[in-house]
Amino acid sequence: MEPSAHSLVICEHCDAVHRKHELARGEVARCVRCQAVLYRRPWLSLDSMFALALAAAITFFIANVWPIVTLELNGHASSATLWQAIVATWNDGVGVVSVLAALMLFFFPMLQVLLFGWVLGFLRAGRLPPGFIPIMRVLHAIRPWSMVEVFMLGTLVAVVKVGDIFEVILQPGIWAFAALTVLLALVASFDVRRIWLLKRECCG
Repeated sequence: MEPSAHSLVICEHCDAVHRKHELARGEVARCVRCQAVLYRRPWLSLDSMFALALAAAITFFIANVWPIVTLELNGHASSATLWQAIVATWNDGVGVVSVLAALMLFFFPMLQVLLFGWVLGFLRAGRLPPGFIPIMRVLHAIRPWSMVEVFMLGTLVAVVKVGDIFEVILQPGIWAFAALTVLLALVASFDVRRIWLLKRECCG
């Protein structure tokens, strides 16, 4: 009996063809020729993956609506959301930095979360997501450019440095960004090949 295309796995490094087998939890399938990882046993179910994407979307909204920090000095207070900081950077004449910040801290993470949620939501319903192939290409392209964790580290360093001058009050936005950093890391850890397999299982 000839194996179906769905039961075969091709190594993306050396193009060797392997028959796909079910793995136990924690097991990894490697190429017999070059030892590259072919696929892993997923530790998250489809429902868990969708729940993480939904939690990331809610946290993303909170992080961008609430202020990040409030600085107080001599009775005067100033606070800003991420977008207010980006606009202020633009108005200060640093256009390149503001555009990069908008892309890497807002648009790319937002696309990543929304597109993952779109794809996983349709797969949960057993339906093929509209625009599935272009969406998967976009997800693959923007994955390295979401840099919320870099922003979080930079914000913490800045807060420590200005702490000697201003009274710093952490606002809900910074806690939401901290949670978003973890959630986006989990979302980014989704194996794209796993989503292709889910698509085959759900929709053929």
